[in-house]
Amino acid sequence: MTNVNRSAARAAQPASGEVSGARQVLGRIFTMRNIAVVSLVVYFAVFMAYPIFSAFAGSLHDWNPLIDKYDWVGFDNFANVLTDGLFWKSLWNTAIYSFFSILFRVVLGLALALLLSSKLVKCKDTLRGLFYMPTITPLVAVSFVWMWMFDPQFGMIDKITGLDISWLNDSRYAMPAVIIMTIWKDFGYATVLYLAGIMALPRDVYEAAQIDGANWWQIFTKITMPYLIFVLTPYLITTFTGNVNNFNIIYLLSGGNPTETGDTAGKTDLLITWLYKLTVDYNLGAVIGIFTFIVLAVVSLITYRSSSSYKNEGGFR
Repeated sequence: MTNVNRSAARAAQPASGEVSGARQVLGRIFTMRNIAVVSLVVYFAVFMAYPIFSAFAGSLHDWNPLIDKYDWVGFDNFANVLTDGLFWKSLWNTAIYSFFSILFRVVLGLALALLLSSKLVKCKDTLRGLFYMPTITPLVAVSFVWMWMFDPQFGMIDKITGLDISWLNDSRYAMPAVIIMTIWKDFGYATVLYLAGIMALPRDVYEAAQIDGANWWQIFTKITMPYLIFVLTPYLITTFTGNVNNFNIIYLLSGGNPTETGDTAGKTDLLITWLYKLTVDYNLGAVIGIFTFIVLAVVSLITYRSSSSYKNEGGFR
């Protein structure tokens, strides 16, 4: 009887080979790589693809979720936005802000990187840390400090320069004030990136150019600058994207003001901050969000595909 029970128990248990095979299959499926890939796909689908699709669908409807209204209107919302003067004003503000912020950050960052890479400067590590410090300083604290500095009564800028300007309340100076703070906040990041690119350049290339009689300007224009443009084109693209979507600085420093009576967009409002103010108008908000997404995608793609980073991939190694 005992032998019969043991035989039945062995028959009821799965073979050890089957168990190990199942474990191997599960092990191949639930690897850290597969889990990471699935997590990224789910994250992209839920937090990026679905909101973009919902915004695009909403831009084609007369949409108000508060009263459960969702009527098809086609491209009427796009026509309304394109004929709205405030849209073009916000778009112009976005273009001016992005252009000058990028221009001066690149120029100032490149100049400081060249200075720090030269033999004329000592205490380079200390200076690199000082230049990079604004980048890691909390934006909220920085915004309050700059608001105080721009204050017409107690501000440091007017006291030092002897000017009497209400920077953040005057339509002529509000945008330059916001641009100045943006440049100060981020020029250190550009400096560190440019300096890293310069230090990565092969020394033997410079030595060969000097042996051939090239002066400093020829070395800079023929060797240094082409390489920096090659390696930092992605940085320029991400900087442009960040400036177009730079909600925090505008909101914290100026709030988009000054604003004329009756307007919803102020003199320093970008498309992204105007979009925030239009949260009660779901139709216009969806259209502006889709328009901003399309512009950023097209400009970034064209810029990258026309750059040396794309055309000569692998050329600098």
